Amino acid sequence: MKIVFLIDQVYRHGGIERVLSIKANYLASNSKNSVYIITSEQNKNKACYLFNSNIIFKDLGVNYHRNLSYFHPKNVLKIPRHIRLVKQTLNEIKPDIVVVCSHSVDTYFVPFVNKSIPKIKEFHFSKSIEVPYRKKGAKSKKKYFLYFADYVEKKYNKLIVLNKDEAKYYKSNNIAVIPNPITFYPSQVSQLNKPIAIAAGRIAPVKRFDLLVDIWELIHKKNSDWQLHIYGEGDKNYIDTLQKQINEKQLSKHIILKGKTDNIQDKMLNASVFLMTSDNECFPLVLLEAQACGLPIVSFDCPHGPRNIINDKNGILIPPKKQSKFADAVINIINNETLRKKLGQHARENAVNYNEKAIMDKWLTIFNQVIK
Repeated sequence: MKIVFLIDQVYRHGGIERVLSIKANYLASNSKNSVYIITSEQNKNKACYLFNSNIIFKDLGVNYHRNLSYFHPKNVLKIPRHIRLVKQTLNEIKPDIVVVCSHSVDTYFVPFVNKSIPKIKEFHFSKSIEVPYRKKGAKSKKKYFLYFADYVEKKYNKLIVLNKDEAKYYKSNNIAVIPNPITFYPSQVSQLNKPIAIAAGRIAPVKRFDLLVDIWELIHKKNSDWQLHIYGEGDKNYIDTLQKQINEKQLSKHIILKGKTDNIQDKMLNASVFLMTSDNECFPLVLLEAQACGLPIVSFDCPHGPRNIINDKNGILIPPKKQSKFADAVINIINNETLRKKLGQHARENAVNYNEKAIMDKWLTIFNQVIK
């Protein structure tokens, strides 16, 4: 089987890139498969994750201006060339199936090129963010673009969403639910005896690390010996704002922005609880990674990812924006070793359900259905 994955790049640390590496490596390990990863703006950068040497990479060199909207005139002018290069590349490869991974420009034109090739689009964000624009009477130009997006999505052979709650947002009947696979399952687990809480992800406003800083201020008043370590990279201005917030609260020795890491597993194994304060998620891979390391989790019950991973046996879900309740839950876990270990044990057990083979079997089933 010849499989082509389309993505903007694979040099930045992120959930989409990480999951792609797992899927592509699994498929490429079978000698009957030929796997291609086509990027639009890799810019000769090294891939941030390890990829099987059998995978064939090709960068189209479209190079959109990442600091501008895809619909800015400077980027719109690049779209015709992007379409032409994708069409040309697919004609050369002649794949059995094409999978669009990231939500960039190619999402909107791939179904209309090389129409004889089956196309799959996977979604890694929550469509709950579109609800305000779709409401009756909403005065926004964006709603007209969303009508266009609905039309495009119906042209794909299959749309892959990460959880059952997301499926209700789509207007087409070509939906399949396939969660992300676990990225690792270490032989050992955290001993849950270090006074460290951990958070990780893209440092961006939607992740609401600013709320986490406020929450940790409440926790610090009762557990001053504990530290919060935040891992990730992102917008420098937002990172600077977070650091300023931390400094103003005189918590610089207790909340530490650690930057990116290539070994989040080790960092989790040396922590005792994982925290998530996002405004929205879809299927946060980092929660599965935390569970695989045996960490209890406290998370806002945001749309819609956390509730599909966390239950009352392996973590605690808090109503969004309820900072004092979030702090109380963390303090309870910190001060109750029995609870901490019980939640951690069930978290580890839950992570097994997302093993690589189980998830990839679902993908292969979809591939075979679509090709036939």
